[in-house]
Amino acid sequence: TAVFEAETEKASVKVKWQRAGTEITDSEKYVIKAEGNKHSLTINNVVKEDDVTYAVIAGSSKVKFELKVKEPAAPAPAASELPAPPAESSQNTEVPSAGTQPEEPADPIGLFVTRPQDGEVTVGGNITFTAKVAGESLLKKPSVKWFKGKWMDLASKVGQHLQLHDSYDRNNKVYTFELEIIEANMTFAGGYRCEVSTKDKFDSSNFNLTVNEAPLSGDLDIRAAFRRTGDGKTESQPDVDVWEILRKAPPSEYEKIAFQYGITDLRGMLKRLKRIKKEEKKSTAFLKKLDPAYQVDKGQKIKLMVEVANPDADVKWLKNGQEIQVSGRYIFEAVGNKRILTINHCSLADDAAYECVVGEEKSFTELFVKEPPILITRPLEDQMVMVGERVEFECEVSEEGATVKWEKDGVELTREETFKYRFKKDGKKQYLIINESTKEDSGHYTVKTNGGVSVAELIVQEKKLEVYQSIADLTVKARDQAVFKCEVSDENVKGIWLKNGKEVVPDERIKISHIGRIHKLTIEDVTPGDEADYSFIPQGFAYNLSAKLQFLGKLDKRMELFLPPKIHLDCLGQSPDTIVVVAGNKLRLDVPISGDPTPTVIWQKVNKVMYVFSADQWGKALLFESEGRVRVEKHEDHCVFIIEGAEKEDEGVYRVIVKNPVGEDKADITVKVIDVPDPPEAPKISNIGEDYCTVQWQPPKYDGGQPVLGYILERKKKKSYRWMRLNFDLLKELTYEAKRMIEGVVYEMRIYAVNSIGMSRPSPASQPFMPIAPPSEPTHFTVEDVSDSTVALKWRPPERIGAGGLDGYIVEYCKEGSTEWIPALPGLTERTSALIKDLVTGDKLHFRIKAINLAGESGAAIIKEPITVQEILQRPKIWLPRHLRQTLVKKVGETINIVIPFQGKPRPKITWTKDGQSLDAKDVGIRNSNTDTILFIRKAELHHSGAYEITLQIENMTDKIALQFVHVSSADKPGPPQNIKLTDVWGFNAALEWTPPQDDGNAQILGYTVQKADKKTMEWYTVFDHYRRTNCVVSELIMGNEYFFRVFSENLCGLSETAATTKNPAYIQKTGTTYKPPCYKEHDFSEPPKFTHPLVNRSVIAGYNTTLSCAVRGIPKPKIYWYKNKVDLSGDAKYRMFSKQGVLTLEIRKPTPFDGGFYTCKAVNECGEAEIECKLDVRGNRMSIMHNTNTAVK
Repeated sequence: TAVFEAETEKASVKVKWQRAGTEITDSEKYVIKAEGNKHSLTINNVVKEDDVTYAVIAGSSKVKFELKVKEPAAPAPAASELPAPPAESSQNTEVPSAGTQPEEPADPIGLFVTRPQDGEVTVGGNITFTAKVAGESLLKKPSVKWFKGKWMDLASKVGQHLQLHDSYDRNNKVYTFELEIIEANMTFAGGYRCEVSTKDKFDSSNFNLTVNEAPLSGDLDIRAAFRRTGDGKTESQPDVDVWEILRKAPPSEYEKIAFQYGITDLRGMLKRLKRIKKEEKKSTAFLKKLDPAYQVDKGQKIKLMVEVANPDADVKWLKNGQEIQVSGRYIFEAVGNKRILTINHCSLADDAAYECVVGEEKSFTELFVKEPPILITRPLEDQMVMVGERVEFECEVSEEGATVKWEKDGVELTREETFKYRFKKDGKKQYLIINESTKEDSGHYTVKTNGGVSVAELIVQEKKLEVYQSIADLTVKARDQAVFKCEVSDENVKGIWLKNGKEVVPDERIKISHIGRIHKLTIEDVTPGDEADYSFIPQGFAYNLSAKLQFLGKLDKRMELFLPPKIHLDCLGQSPDTIVVVAGNKLRLDVPISGDPTPTVIWQKVNKVMYVFSADQWGKALLFESEGRVRVEKHEDHCVFIIEGAEKEDEGVYRVIVKNPVGEDKADITVKVIDVPDPPEAPKISNIGEDYCTVQWQPPKYDGGQPVLGYILERKKKKSYRWMRLNFDLLKELTYEAKRMIEGVVYEMRIYAVNSIGMSRPSPASQPFMPIAPPSEPTHFTVEDVSDSTVALKWRPPERIGAGGLDGYIVEYCKEGSTEWIPALPGLTERTSALIKDLVTGDKLHFRIKAINLAGESGAAIIKEPITVQEILQRPKIWLPRHLRQTLVKKVGETINIVIPFQGKPRPKITWTKDGQSLDAKDVGIRNSNTDTILFIRKAELHHSGAYEITLQIENMTDKIALQFVHVSSADKPGPPQNIKLTDVWGFNAALEWTPPQDDGNAQILGYTVQKADKKTMEWYTVFDHYRRTNCVVSELIMGNEYFFRVFSENLCGLSETAATTKNPAYIQKTGTTYKPPCYKEHDFSEPPKFTHPLVNRSVIAGYNTTLSCAVRGIPKPKIYWYKNKVDLSGDAKYRMFSKQGVLTLEIRKPTPFDGGFYTCKAVNECGEAEIECKLDVRGNRMSIMHNTNTAVK
């Protein structure tokens, strides 16, 4: 039994289980249980067929897992009666929360487990591409080939700069293949391909290598270029041509040279070496041929040029074997001996094989058209949405229809996951669309092309509704307009209006509007019945915004009995004599007054007379003041003070005075204008890290008359136009730590202040900043060497450098027992090694190193044990190279340069002697270092021959070694061999003999080189080289051909100038064969007669000729007989018989009714007979019957 368990975040989530992509239903075999947020799948009676892939799906999350079923082990003979235990498997799988990705098994795609990835390297650097192939199902090791471009097999390029490696992991059963590029240069850039093939499978993977130019070095120290390094352990090897070395080396040294220069494909090396040794026949038509291959960028122009021997020669240019015709894209030029083919605006169709034909000679090349990298011209932008909203990421690339890859948190997105993601292309624009976002969709989304990457962050928040402006209580007069207005944060939220708990139904007088985030209830011509409590409830949210409508009717008539003026104020539940108005809204102060005669009304603000009204000037003032923003209206029983669009300057204490001859009355009204806060100043950014920073700001200078409730912070990329909100809950503090940023991207921040009225305008953007992090600590920090006053240290760069780069390293030391760290070098060093000088002998020091960049210092890499500053005594030892263990032979005039490494500390005293005598410093140069000594003779002479000895001495310890005699001779190339003879030719073999050359060039003959040439082509091919005998047998010759042979002699100076050649060719006889014709038994074609087409019954009219036909076959030709009613018709003249090509015909001349009957055709030959019959019915002719009747009557 196997049990799988999964746990979800919420208990109400519906969970599905799948087996191999098919949904599993509850049964005896599969038991599905759900308890709260825990879900389980139980598989009973597990068998081998259950070893498949399973999945659990919860919402938009899907987790895959596997069940591995092992066969039970074979029981021991003694315990054969015991049953094998069942296979059990249990696995716990947790559905991940938002922002996490489940780990899936590494199922190989095709044959690959891991495909080679695109790489980037600097000129002179090394890079390795790795491919892993699953070997569990393979019977033998797969065949792997690496290619550059389309056809260039890299196995033939293995050498100093390129090496191929392979290995096999027996535990995981995985083959690993590596392509290592050493000391890369700019020509190595391009597309590569790895092909894997087995007996019945094939797979390939493409990848690209980008080579960047090396950074320019600083001032060059000429002396340092010729100075030995302090360690002296590595010597810069000059670039050597491995193939040139192999051509000159004997076959016995091939394996050694291949190992020395990293060549692993010995078979490919030998094949290429054989082609190199072939002496190509010199072209007579071309002075300069086409290069093997050319490469051009798409849309660019390229010229293919050859030089011909004959300036008047005509050339043809072919593309894939078809002749190219002159057009606007193909231009032919002839300049002297040069013939040029120009291809304009190269496209992928021009990627082909080209050849230039002159007469019968051809020059081939291949043109590779490289597509330019797809660049991202407009990057992705960060987005913040609510749950359920549609998300659309958009970017723009440099070419239409380009292929891009979308990733979420480093995992590639596909259409398979419940079709959640939709990808769209529109010209150069690329879209990633999520129709209904969930909290699990939060994360970093990446779009990748072969030439760029863009990253954006998506934040999905639960829906929260904020009320920016609530509805306010209203007091209105009869026939006036009442407007309730509120503003919420989401413009898509709808709501309902209630009056005393009942829904308001709009009509001609009551209007309900919803424009953006603002909801309005407008009541025209207010009546006493409209006085009630009004509420607005947003749909889907637990909010209830309420306000009261107060109806202001006429005053009681009894008030008019009072003659002195009187002001009747009602603050309607607010603080006494104080009215609060939101900036931008309309302020209307209705002040009921009474008095007889009609009183004069005076409005004042801060001792400033604003408006004066009396009975005499009422009409004039009303006309003038009804046009301004601040005005007063006078009615029969009240006065109205109106401010349209209240401003901050309108705030203050207003005094209204009423006077008449009887007396006066006054009242003070305090008006307070409240508004949204002023925007805060630009925030300041500090404490910048890898993906975070600290934002600080100050409160706004004016809070709008209401306390600031909190702040809202927004962020955007420098080159973007979209601001993304970072918090939904208001920030109460004046600092905030912003996280989840991308290292290396430039950002800006801005801040909003929020009070009970609403949100302020945004602050100015902060200074642009880039999240960067210090690098990690340097690695492999070790001590390389120690002396009495110096310590040599070395290390490797940090594993993670980051977008801030690397400015250098700081090296410090601390004495044992102290806590003070002292800089060991002045300033920073960019090298990965350092020599600390002027140290006190005997001190015990701790060393540490830190990497520095713009973000600061990395962690310290420390050598755990203290280092004692004291020279380590090391016995002298000479390491004699292997090639100096035998006699060294040089020619007169050559340069002698002998390098002998040694060890020993402190630096030993070195002495060279020749034949027991000291060397003359004017004649022989001696150069010594800490690790080796060099004997240098610029021009060798005969007297330099002799026995040399080198001695090392450190205090009372010595080591010496004697070199073999250095023999200097005046050698030269040898002459050709003598008396070459073709001694025998048999089968496909030829035997040769020769004698050594008369002139050996004053040097020992090392061997001979034997070559063969076909008489037809006379192209020479090497058969044997470094061959020591004076006779040989050349095999594998082709029958019917004639061959010439030649032999070169070889000594220390090389091959002889000329060769000994056979006078007569060796003819390889064709092996003869005798043709024996096969014996065949003569076929008997005889066969008895057989009718192939029968006679047909007929009914004819008398008096007209009639024929009866049939067909017969038979060998020999049968004889034909015709019968009527079994009477032979051969002698009757009325009948004619025909036979043509087997078709038999009987003609009856003018038959009468008496000719009717049964007719038979009989065919007879030696093999048998056959017959066939038919019935003939002859009908009488009417005219002839009448004629016969008349004749009879007469």
